[in-house]
Amino acid sequence: MAEENHTMKNEFILMGFTDHPELKILLFTLLFVVFFAIYLITMVGNIGMVALIFTHRRLHTPMYIFLGNLALVDSCCACAITPKMLQNFFSEDKRISLYECTVQFYFLCTVETADCFLLAAMAYDPYVAICSPLQYHIMMSKKLCIQMTTGAFIAGNLHSMIHVGLIFRLVFCGSNHINHFYCDILPLYRLSCVDPFINELVLFIFSGSIQVFTIGSVLISYLYILLTIFRMKSKEGRAKAFSTCASHFSSVSLFYGSIFFIYIRPNLLKEGGNDIPAAILFTIVVPLLNPFIYSLRNKEVISVLRKILLKIKSQESVNK
Repeated sequence: MAEENHTMKNEFILMGFTDHPELKILLFTLLFVVFFAIYLITMVGNIGMVALIFTHRRLHTPMYIFLGNLALVDSCCACAITPKMLQNFFSEDKRISLYECTVQFYFLCTVETADCFLLAAMAYDPYVAICSPLQYHIMMSKKLCIQMTTGAFIAGNLHSMIHVGLIFRLVFCGSNHINHFYCDILPLYRLSCVDPFINELVLFIFSGSIQVFTIGSVLISYLYILLTIFRMKSKEGRAKAFSTCASHFSSVSLFYGSIFFIYIRPNLLKEGGNDIPAAILFTIVVPLLNPFIYSLRNKEVISVLRKILLKIKSQESVNK
């Protein structure tokens, strides 16, 4: 009996998207196909970008180093969430242990925190390129770029370790049903028999500080960029710069908006069914869109891809 109670306290059931048996086969089949397709496109797009940037010296510049790390982070996010979610669509056993739960959250928190800092760094890069083009190679050296990306991953690890450590002060003795499609920290707080006030306070302080710092950096950078764009005499240059910044800013807004809604809003511990749409945005949709927004619209990347395709075609014609 004691062993059974221990199991109840240390295992959870991921409820996913629906509890209605009559909708299960049709809805789950549709969701599985959609999310599996998204997962494949996300992995091919992001891993392809990492390989492309890593193997071509022409792309070993600060902007592409940031893009490569962002693609790596997005692929890690997809790997942390989507396989378990796909498995649970048709699996009768939706259990996940507390340790598996914390590992999943650790990786998600690490990559999403690193993502926040990388997006702030990526906003600084066009700021220097547009506002101080003559000093770009001094202000945005490769050394500084590597230091910023390394700092982003260190910050991500430290942030996740703090929250994972605090999870183990909680006791789970009631319901073990998590109303989510992955193991997030807030659903665990809702199931705790111990008052999670300290955990919630630490989450608000650290997540809020990271959000304020990184969003503030992005907004200030884009404000100066916009002011510089409006001063440009060339309409063509102005349109080009504005188009690039607008697409980047839309992705940033989607990512930060969804994270802010989940982790920073008041009354965090209310029933979290509304968390799921926002969570889908920043864990599934944003990693899918980023390769298209940041890379495939980039002329330099397209040029390298064309050269690779031409090289492959020429080799095939020689083999024939």
